[in-house]
Amino acid sequence: MLINLMYHHVNSDRCSNDLEIFEKHIKYISENFKTTFPTDEKLKGNYACLIFDDAYVDFYYLIFPILKKYKVKALLAVPTKYILNSCENDTSLRMSFEHNDEFKNYEKGTFCTFEEMKEMIASNLVQIVSHSHTHTNLLEENIDLDQELNLSKKILEDKLNIKVETFVYPFGKFNKEIAQQTHKVYKYSFRIGNAIHKDFSGIKGINYRVNADGLKTADEIFKFPKILKYKFKALIKSF
Repeated sequence: MLINLMYHHVNSDRCSNDLEIFEKHIKYISENFKTTFPTDEKLKGNYACLIFDDAYVDFYYLIFPILKKYKVKALLAVPTKYILNSCENDTSLRMSFEHNDEFKNYEKGTFCTFEEMKEMIASNLVQIVSHSHTHTNLLEENIDLDQELNLSKKILEDKLNIKVETFVYPFGKFNKEIAQQTHKVYKYSFRIGNAIHKDFSGIKGINYRVNADGLKTADEIFKFPKILKYKFKALIKSF
């Protein structure tokens, strides 16, 4: 079984988890699952793939230390337009913005920098993937799909000296044509949608993610009724 999990923040005003609950959640995952990247070998057993959208700076300061503590792997989905090479601003300033203000204040360092990403890549616990260039709903009119798919990949590969094979759809939005174009550039793709899989082949080539923001307990999304619901949705969506 493979369960893909979607996160954004800890200790923020929206799309977030309480830091104490989040650490217990990561501990639970470390004790009950193997964590993995899409590029890892064929899966056997129970696996979890953790995906953190948007690369907010709290990932570096609050989440990454917890991943290291429990030796848990995660993907960091990066919208490249908003990423600085480095940032000299105080941590308190960088982390002071509410969720809805982070994109418009990106020049103040509200996202992880490329230097911080290099450090996290070196841990072998964090894999950087594309979350488009401008973090725009790809179904909107006049979208430059080449920029969102290809430019974002090129920036990440050039800046970080890595190979990027995974794309996370902004807002989970796409259509059949966009999916076809995406898979010409990336081997793996992720959307929003509470379903689980046997491996990264997903459903019709696209991986669904279980929403893991707003947790009230460490293990609530792993309870048997929830797992049964995720499996049922995967079955329905496969037709």
